[in-house]
Amino acid sequence: MSETDLLQLASGPKYIGKCEVLTPRLEQLQRALSKSDTLSAARKLGFDVPQTWQPRAGEDFAARIAEQTFPAIAKWDNPNDILPLLEEAGLKWEKAEFISNVGQLDRLLDRFQTIGRWPLIQSYCDGVGLGQMLYMARNRATLRFQHVRLHEWPPEGGVSTLCYNEPLYQHQAQMKLSERLLQDLEWEGPAMVEYRYDAARKRYWLMEVNGRYWGSLPLARHCDILFAWEAYRRSVLGQVVDAPMGRQDIIQARYMIPETKRLMRLLVGKSSVDERVAKYSRLHELRSYLADFVRPNMRYYVFDKDDTGPFYQDVRNMVGKIFKGGGHDPR
Repeated sequence: MSETDLLQLASGPKYIGKCEVLTPRLEQLQRALSKSDTLSAARKLGFDVPQTWQPRAGEDFAARIAEQTFPAIAKWDNPNDILPLLEEAGLKWEKAEFISNVGQLDRLLDRFQTIGRWPLIQSYCDGVGLGQMLYMARNRATLRFQHVRLHEWPPEGGVSTLCYNEPLYQHQAQMKLSERLLQDLEWEGPAMVEYRYDAARKRYWLMEVNGRYWGSLPLARHCDILFAWEAYRRSVLGQVVDAPMGRQDIIQARYMIPETKRLMRLLVGKSSVDERVAKYSRLHELRSYLADFVRPNMRYYVFDKDDTGPFYQDVRNMVGKIFKGGGHDPR
C-alpha cells in the first residue's frame, strides 16, 4: 500500500522470474500521484474542485494570502518527491495541516522558505469524506464499492478511522464520473476517488485519486468485495466475467489506534478544529467509542480474533515510533 514501495516496483521489471508484478507501471502511477494533474483533469470533466493555490518561489505571497479563504488545508502535491528534501532540512512531513487564519498560513509558508518548496493550499470543503473505489480493467470498472467516513485522524480531516459502506444505489451519477476520471487518467487496477460530499448542497468536491490499495480496504473485504482477488483472477487466471455485488447491508469498520488517538485529542487535547467546521460533544464521543465495541455490525481494519498477530505488530510499531520521537503514522 505504501506509495514509496509502489514507486520502487513501478521502476522495476514487469516480471520478476515467473512472478508478474500487478502494481501500476511508473507513468501511470505518477499521473495519479500528482494531485495537481488529477485536479486539472477533473476540472476539464466538470468536477467541483476546491480553490487551490500552489505557492512558488518569487511569487507575491502577500497578495495571494489576502485572496485566500479560510479555513484551508495544506497538503503536498506529490509527497514522495518532497520527502527527501524535508528529511534533509530536518522538517517534519505532515499528510495535511489545518489552517484557520492568515497568521497560521504566513507561518506555514515561512517554515518551508529554506527549501523553496511549498504544499498546496486548498480551501476547506464542508461535508463528509466519501470514497468511491473502482477496479479498472480495459478502460471500464469491473468492481465498485463506496464508503462514507464517520471519523478521521486528525479530526480536521485525514486518514479514515471509522467508516461504513454506502449502498451502490447511492451516488450513482458521481460513480459514473469517477469511472470517467479514471478512464481519462488511463488507469488500470484498483483506485479510490476521494471526495468531500456536502449533502445539504448535493455537491461532491474532489480531493484526490489514490492509485493504490487504500487503508480502509478491510471494510470492502468484510462486505465480500474482494479487490485483491479481482486483480489476481483477471490478470493471472484470465477471468473476464464481472465480480459479484457483495453484501449490501451496512457494515462499519474502524482503525483502532488512530481512532483512539482521535478520541484522546477530542477529550483532553488541544484541537485546531475551527468552530465553523466541526463541534464535538466529549461525552457523546466517549459513549460512541465504547458502544462501538458491542455493535453487531462493527468490524476492524487490523484486529481479527482469529488472527491477532497483525494487530499486536501494529501496536509494537506504534510504541517503537513513539520512543523514537516519530509518533504513529497511520498511512
